[in-house]
Amino acid sequence: MIVTEILGNVNTTEGIDTSNCDYVVFDNESRVKRIQRVTTEQGTELGIRLNSDFREFVDGDILAREGETLIVAKIEASDVLVIEPATIREALEVAHALGNRHLQAQFFAAGENAFDKDVMVVRYDHTVEHHIQHTGVSYHRGEYVMPKAFRHAEHTH
Repeated sequence: MIVTEILGNVNTTEGIDTSNCDYVVFDNESRVKRIQRVTTEQGTELGIRLNSDFREFVDGDILAREGETLIVAKIEASDVLVIEPATIREALEVAHALGNRHLQAQFFAAGENAFDKDVMVVRYDHTVEHHIQHTGVSYHRGEYVMPKAFRHAEHTH
């Protein structure tokens, strides 16, 4: 079977029966690839060939319907640092350090997704964790399904 379009999303489309789903697990890197070969958790092989305007898979995307079974994208949790700056100064200091490392950060307001505070989230990196420990900014490390992929930051000097 070849997937050429995303049919919807089980998390945002009402009236979808999710009692019989088979999942394709995507990590941070594979979720942005529009052409790939994958295998579902139950062993079904799929080819994926999406249009060039495709950005990334989102947790719950419906890839195909095979009889009564929905084949659904499941995004793997990422190992991240959730940084909770208490002041604008702390936020700017951390953002400056992250920018120097060309790390992509994602920002969330209190109550968005799994976070209950205003936070910035980066993929886990021991040097970033070490820096944050020395600045005294509140943070924690955790595994979260991120709503968007962390993309490599292209740059030249």
